[in-house]
Amino acid sequence: MEQLKWLAWAQQIQAISQTGLAYSKDVYDLERFEQLRALSIEIMREYVDVEVDQIRDLFASETGYATPKVDIRAVVFQDNKILMVKEKIDGAWALPGGWADIGLSPKEVVVKEVREESGYEVKAVRLLGVYDKKFHDHPPSPFYIYKFFILCELIGGKPQEGVETSEVGFFDEDHLPGLSIDRNTEKQIKELFNFLRDPSRDVFCD
Repeated sequence: MEQLKWLAWAQQIQAISQTGLAYSKDVYDLERFEQLRALSIEIMREYVDVEVDQIRDLFASETGYATPKVDIRAVVFQDNKILMVKEKIDGAWALPGGWADIGLSPKEVVVKEVREESGYEVKAVRLLGVYDKKFHDHPPSPFYIYKFFILCELIGGKPQEGVETSEVGFFDEDHLPGLSIDRNTEKQIKELFNFLRDPSRDVFCD
């Protein structure tokens, strides 16, 4: 809990500095906001498993008013099993998905991600949940993140690894593979199976 508190503070300091650098005109204020950004990077280095230069580059690339990043994940069921892909970056399994793209709607993003990461063609059906990453058992990360889980209908294609994935498979609720918990937790996956059992469930939103 103490670690998450420091992480939240670092994210807030980064957001304040980013917004200040975007809108302030006073040279002294800009200097102070740069100092705040440097402080947030130092705090992040203590709790996030990312090199300080990478954190600095990530933060420096963010401009304008600070807002959460959006991670979109596909929920695809077949024969009471859920579609997952093995991530090359950590060797663990996740629902197909990734960052939202400028110019694409959430449904368009999720269809693209499934095709690129698994080889399957899907039709996006409905939103199942919006999760605020801070409320769930994910490891710390530099960014403040919302996760969208979108139910998709399998309509074609065949299993095929992608640039970022090495395996594709369907898994039942009681035999999940080793999960990439930065992307999805076991509790989240099991909650998604509740929608399979009861399609009338309300959309979950933190």
